Order: sequence, then C-alpha cells, then structure tokens
Amino acid sequence: MGSLQNQKPENGFTGAPIKPLDPEEFRRQGHMVIDFLADYYKNVEKYPVRSQVQPGYLRKRLPESAPHEPEPIEEILQDVQKDIVPGITHWQSPNYYAYFPSSGSIAGFLGEMLSTGFNVVGFNWMSSPAATELESIVMDWLGKMLNLPSSFLFSGGGGGVLQGTTCEGILCTLVAARDQMLNKIGRDNIGKLVVYGSDQTHSALQKAAQIAGIEPKNFRAVQTTKATAFGLTAEALRSTIESDVEAGLVPLFLCPTVGTTSSTAVDPIGPLCEVAKEYGMWVHVDAAYAGSACILPEYRHFLDGVENADSFSFNAHKWFLTTLDCCCLWVKNPSALVKALSTYPEYLRNKATDSNQVVDYKDWQITLSRRFRSLKLWLVLRSYGVANLRKFLRSHIQMAKNFEGLIGMDKRFEVVVPRNFATVCFRISPIEIGKNHIVSKEEVTNEFNSKLLESINEAGKIYVTHAVIGGVYVIRFCVGTTLTENRHVILAWKTIQEHANALLSMS
Repeated sequence: MGSLQNQKPENGFTGAPIKPLDPEEFRRQGHMVIDFLADYYKNVEKYPVRSQVQPGYLRKRLPESAPHEPEPIEEILQDVQKDIVPGITHWQSPNYYAYFPSSGSIAGFLGEMLSTGFNVVGFNWMSSPAATELESIVMDWLGKMLNLPSSFLFSGGGGGVLQGTTCEGILCTLVAARDQMLNKIGRDNIGKLVVYGSDQTHSALQKAAQIAGIEPKNFRAVQTTKATAFGLTAEALRSTIESDVEAGLVPLFLCPTVGTTSSTAVDPIGPLCEVAKEYGMWVHVDAAYAGSACILPEYRHFLDGVENADSFSFNAHKWFLTTLDCCCLWVKNPSALVKALSTYPEYLRNKATDSNQVVDYKDWQITLSRRFRSLKLWLVLRSYGVANLRKFLRSHIQMAKNFEGLIGMDKRFEVVVPRNFATVCFRISPIEIGKNHIVSKEEVTNEFNSKLLESINEAGKIYVTHAVIGGVYVIRFCVGTTLTENRHVILAWKTIQEHANALLSMS
C-alpha cells in the first residue's frame, strides 16, 4: 500500500519502517475517501434509512483477528461498502426523521478534517494557543447570534466552552453547583442536596445527578400535564421545593428545557428562575435541540428569562450543520467551573497559566484532553453566515408546518401536542381505531400506533421514532436533515398513509 507497505523481515529484523504520515500517500488516500463519501451522499437515498441487519451480523463477516500484514486502502474501502454500510442507520438521509437530527455540511466536515489533521490536544492555552483563543471568540460570536446577555460572554465576564455533548455540559455545571453549595453548608451535607427537572427532562440530568453523588431519592422529575403543553410550571416546581425544604432538604439545581426530547415542549425559563433564585439554586437551561432555532428573531422569545439563569447550552451538532460532537455551553461564572474541575499538576505548569491572562479549558470540562472543535464551528459560521443559517432553519420549520397541514387533511390522524419547532407528534386517532373495536381504549390506540411505527421503519423508506407523552404513544416526525426537501416530506406522508391503510384494513 505505497509507503505503508512493510518489507518482509530479514534475519529477524524488519526492513524500512512504515510511514503513516507520508504527505503524498495521505493525498492519494485522502482523495479516495473524499470520493467515497461524495458517492455515498449522492446515493444515500437508495439505502434503507434504518439499518436492516440483525444483532451480531458483523462478527460473522469479519476475521477473528487483525491482519498481520498491511492491506491496501482500496480493499478496505470495498469492505466498508460491503460490510459497514449495511449496518449503518443513515442519519444524513433526506428520509431520516427520527430522534433529533445530526445535520452535516461541507463546512462542518472539512472543519472536522482540519481539526483531525492538526490533531492537537488543546488542554491549556500553551498546548495550542489558537485552539483556545478561537474557541473563546467563536463562543462569543455564537452567543451574540443568540442574543444571550453579555454576562454569558467573555466580553461580559462570563464565557463559553465547547463540550462533547449536553450530558457533559450538565454534569460540569451540576458539579460546579454542588461544590458551591457544599462550601456553604458543609461537605457532609451532600445527602441533603436535591436536583429538579420535569418528567419531560432528558435523562442526562438524572445520570449527571448520579455521577455527581446526589442521592437517587433526591432527584425530582416534577409532573407536567397536557394543559400546559407538558411544560414545567413555576407552581408545580414551588410546591415540590417547599415540600423538600420542610423535610430538611436543600434545593440545589434546576434544569428547565427549551425543546424537550419527547415533544419539544418549552419550560418557561423566567418564572422558573424566579422560584429557583428564592432558594439560591443553580439554573441550567438545556436547549440541546431547539437552541439553534433561537438565532431566528421570531423564536428568540423562547429564551426569555435566560438572563436569570446561571448556564445555558445547545448542541450545534444537532440542527446547526456542525458535525458531532459540538455542545456549546455558556456560564456566567466561569470561576465556579474552574474551582470544581481544576487540577494543576507540576507537569502542566507554565508561565501563561501562572499569569492568569489565559483560559485553560481543561478546567471547564471533565477530561484533560480536548479536541479542536472550534475549527468546524468557525468554518460553519464563516462558510454560511448568519443569514443562510437562518434560511436553513426556517426551511425545515416550514417543511414541518407543511407536514402538519397534511395530517390535518386526513381525519384519521391527529396532532397530539402543539408543534413548537420542526418536530410534529402525531398518531392515528382513537376514533378511527375504535371503529373496529367494541371499546376504544387508550392502550389499544397506543398498541396500534406502535405497530404502525414498526411497519413504517421495517420497510426502510423513512425512519421515524416514538415517544409516550402523558400516557399517549405518539410518532415523532422531526425535520432537520440537511438533504431533506419538501418532496421528501410529501413522500414520507404518502408512505405513512400507505402503512396506515394496510393496518387499518386488517384491524
């Protein structure tokens, strides 16, 4: 394989060593991989969106041990096509509407390539000044696009950091809040700390609480109702907190969500912050999915009240053309993160850090090592600009509106919860299913819609996922893939109708 080809051993010694970073061989193989991916995107619609393989399929295809001698890239790419592609669920397919999107773009991919190519380990400023400084600049840019209060920006005393995922961002802020509180009330009182979310909050909050040492019995998932579109109310939060305080517990952390996973419900940040601040709680706003939409002036109101929160995050790798992983986290008080997460061993000591004039991002995250993530975000912002990013988001929202309109024209279906962004939650209505049953019960309706979902996904034309909201099984249709056009949405609706027709005819 060119310069990667090993010579045969002679008299117990190997010949010339391999050259894993030979520039010309890198150029040759790199072009091949780019061509492979370009062809993949050209043909991505031809694949079943959800992988159709069975568990354990790959072990049956691959050798039991690694090759002793090198193999050519041509052969490896053939095996990628033959063995790996069938086991991929195609998140970049225009017919992908499951979970939340993981939108990609040329700028995002090339930024990732640059980051990987430089392969720096930017744990502190000294280890790669550009990695740290670009991240700080880009996070201020993005904060301004979101119209975040200046207190969240470096220019206003706060600051932003790129984490891998929201799970990491929530854990870091929770640990900071925990230590801040324990420094006041004593570390032996950790068993009294209580963390609050709603029954719609992402499970990342509960996992973070477990890792941070919060007693499992002190995690609160406050109930929401359809009457408030499954948003957490200030009244329900206050009632729960008051009960905990009466029991001698200490309210610590609240995580309201802008765009919940199940239905993209929005918790009212302002009223919730008012309650939380009465008890000295840290408030972290999780806008993992919907934060992207808040660069649109007409959607910025969903962040009203964020000025009273302590931290805020959204995932640029979901709906912002920036490849996984790229969670954007802002904090008002960076020193709280640093105090909770900082270590400073002798082997990392340097003049820049000692001068207190630089940011060392290792102290803003769980791990020491970190990737040069800001490069891809920088390329996305520069390559597309604010105006085109807004057009991109609005196009998906319009497609979701169109899909919602198609549902409204078929009386067998119903939209279960209000659509806030580009995700529509719908189902076959109980009335339609009840025509062929003596009693129309919710469980019968749920079971039917579950069968409908599986029938759709097994066919492979489109991929959708589900949620259960207030006991109601819904099919989630989330528009957000970069390649999706309105014609794909229309095709998806026809596919759903066809499967519904088939199932209803058998029921």
